[in-house]
Amino acid sequence: MGDTTVTQPEGREAALPTPAASGSRPGPLRRLRAPRRPRFWFEILLIAVSYWVYSLVRNAVPEQRAQALRNADWIWQAEQRLGIAVEESVNHAVDSVTWLIIGMNYYYATLHFVVTLSVLVWLFRSHPGRYAAARLVLFATTAVALVGYYLYPLAPPRLMNGGDFIDTVLVHQTWGSMASGDLKQMSNQYAAMPSMHIGWSLWCGLTIFALARVPWVRVLGLLYPALTLVVIVATANHFWLDAVGGLLCLAFGFAVARLWYGTQPYALPRTVGPVRRPAGPADAPRADAARPDAARPDVPQPHAPGAGAPRAASSGAGTARPGDPRPDASRPDASPRPGAPPECVSRADASRGEG
Repeated sequence: MGDTTVTQPEGREAALPTPAASGSRPGPLRRLRAPRRPRFWFEILLIAVSYWVYSLVRNAVPEQRAQALRNADWIWQAEQRLGIAVEESVNHAVDSVTWLIIGMNYYYATLHFVVTLSVLVWLFRSHPGRYAAARLVLFATTAVALVGYYLYPLAPPRLMNGGDFIDTVLVHQTWGSMASGDLKQMSNQYAAMPSMHIGWSLWCGLTIFALARVPWVRVLGLLYPALTLVVIVATANHFWLDAVGGLLCLAFGFAVARLWYGTQPYALPRTVGPVRRPAGPADAPRADAARPDAARPDVPQPHAPGAGAPRAASSGAGTARPGDPRPDASRPDASPRPGAPPECVSRADASRGEG
């Protein structure tokens, strides 16, 4: 692998040296860590397989209902001690506005996937140099969340014993919650900690805010995770502290990307691509190649300075030119030179005879 061309966001290009540029062979780890242009079909397959594995592992975690309910009681009491146990009030207030709670139900069911995939596509098309690192953040965040589901089963507020929360999906007969209604058999209902709705939405928001150029789009990027937080609480699917767990998972994802690439994803070059190898001694042009007529014997060659340029009258030396009053007086010796043509000899003798 040769050098890697890096196009900076401002449009400047620089060369990132690789071991091949210095004569050494790059190792497999170095090749894996180098930013590269993503391949479309590989990314589609990777995302599909990864989400399938995530769903499989998440749903394979034992539900442990009794432990999940005990953990939910502990979370609720801890929030009450901290003075942030307002989930029940928010749930009832939003549920009183039918159109609003129905919209939030569909928001919870759809945008979690739609926005995340849209940001991935945008990164793939507009920021290919940062795509792999940003994708690694998302994957590492999701992977560590699976550990949380296994180690800390947690019931959502709507399933608490003795709680007065409203399961808004059941009450308003909307679809989308994988833990309510007919879809509850397809998902682990006791995997509320951490909240990946917060982890993924915050990843989307930070990515949009860091890389988008239009100001109002950047503002929307920040509003998206904030609105998602309201939605997961209003629909009684998560506690506030579940959102904190999602934030911690995202921080872990960024740490993994920082260790792997040596910098944060948004600081990487916007685009990457192969560059021509530097010209070596074999590619240097020859000295005579710079002169297009050097190899043509029929073209007169210029004389070097100081080498004695030919005189203008050298081709007609010793002959009288029309209009010259003193044809031979300018020459101190009018005698012919050895080897001179016969006509030059006869003219020289005639001039001496006339004198």
